[in-house]
Amino acid sequence: MKQTIEEFLAQDEQKELLRLLTAGSVDDGKSTLIGRLLYDSKRLYDDQLQALKRDSRRTGNAGENIDYALLCDGLKAEREQGITIDVAYRYFATSRRKFIIADTPGHEQYTRNMITGGSTANLAIILVDARQGVLQQTRRHSYLISLLGIKHIVLAVNKMDSVAYSQELFESIVNDYKSWLTTQATIHFDLQPIPISALCGDNVVERSQNMAWYTGPTLLQHLESVAIDSDYDLNRFRFAVQYVLRPNQDFRGFAGKISSGVIHVGDTITALPSGKQSTIKSIVTYDGELNYAFAPQSVTLTLNDQIDLSRGEMLVLSNQPRPQMGHNLTAMMVWMDEQPLDSSKNFYLKHTTHTVRAKISNIEYRVDINTAQHVATNSLSLNEIAKVCITTAEPIFCDPYKENRQTGAFIIIDPVTNYTSAVGMVLELNDDSCQTKEVVSISLSKLGIGIEHREAIALLCKELEQRCGITINCTE
Repeated sequence: MKQTIEEFLAQDEQKELLRLLTAGSVDDGKSTLIGRLLYDSKRLYDDQLQALKRDSRRTGNAGENIDYALLCDGLKAEREQGITIDVAYRYFATSRRKFIIADTPGHEQYTRNMITGGSTANLAIILVDARQGVLQQTRRHSYLISLLGIKHIVLAVNKMDSVAYSQELFESIVNDYKSWLTTQATIHFDLQPIPISALCGDNVVERSQNMAWYTGPTLLQHLESVAIDSDYDLNRFRFAVQYVLRPNQDFRGFAGKISSGVIHVGDTITALPSGKQSTIKSIVTYDGELNYAFAPQSVTLTLNDQIDLSRGEMLVLSNQPRPQMGHNLTAMMVWMDEQPLDSSKNFYLKHTTHTVRAKISNIEYRVDINTAQHVATNSLSLNEIAKVCITTAEPIFCDPYKENRQTGAFIIIDPVTNYTSAVGMVLELNDDSCQTKEVVSISLSKLGIGIEHREAIALLCKELEQRCGITINCTE
């Protein structure tokens, strides 16, 4: 029975999406691997294939062979130098899954590009040149991948054709890498080693006839079968309100993306930070109403009670643990601005859909990502990583990044240039929202403050309440 186009499209929509990135030292073959993966899986259009063959003759670095790296390295500087500079994204699909691949640069100076490409990835492919073995760059990228919370790693030992497809050398490289992992208490992920040759196509899509000793999956087989269901937190519902929809007087819905958890019609929810409660009346999508929804779906929720909600507030299930809430957070932060960090400067902190004023109050240490050592510092430069303390003008509600990547991540924005100055991952948040606030009473008449200044004083008191976490009572 032939499948109709509608049935095919419906089936294609149900495929699971896997986001992955490639990492490794310079010239380990990251771009070539992605190109070979697309080529061997028959995912290139005829015009792309013709352009690839033409560009390989003109600017390629593979002699008479096709230079598969040109599929990803599109910048002129990348093709001239034979390196990756910017993040290149490629999309393809098989009968089992859809994939988005981020080809990230290996140079240390482009650390921020790698952080950007890996921020949403489920899996990382770390390439190792079989002739070079595990390098310092390999360890550095492993640290960054762990920092990003990626739980699935493929150790792809590339260029096996250059070492006569040696099983002993492959096993030696894998053992060296595993030995290093045992010394790193902060790095945790599942590991799948695969010997490959990106240039020749060994174990990329088709099983290699040159490495009969290897009985594990090919790279594509592993990408199609690796389990990522547990990567999403379905136990704690988090929904950041992005937009309030009011098309007419009979409909008022709150649109946004479910960060984690599951929500059903009739569930009792609590709005943060107000603490007001209501129940879910309906879950609305473009395709109609649902009885339940889960992460990472984008939906519109309507409530049975008319409670006041706006962008930046969060909905959680009333019978589940709430996110941490407070003004002071500790986080790992990657500085991404060309200008060094000025610790006296105020910034904006954007967390989910909530933007607040913030100040980086302390830098506990900078991480030397080549050695994983902690270095004392009072400033940060481009691509440097540090553990910092941040104070916000308004309370935020979040989870530790290791528990929830969506509600545990944030960016720092320069209020003058509007550049993204840094990205961060929450380690912990001091829950000062539950503490009793100090109450300060001020007698305006005793201070000799006239009526004409009362409005300005009220605004100043409100600012002090937000910044210092106190309550100010002004009396006549």
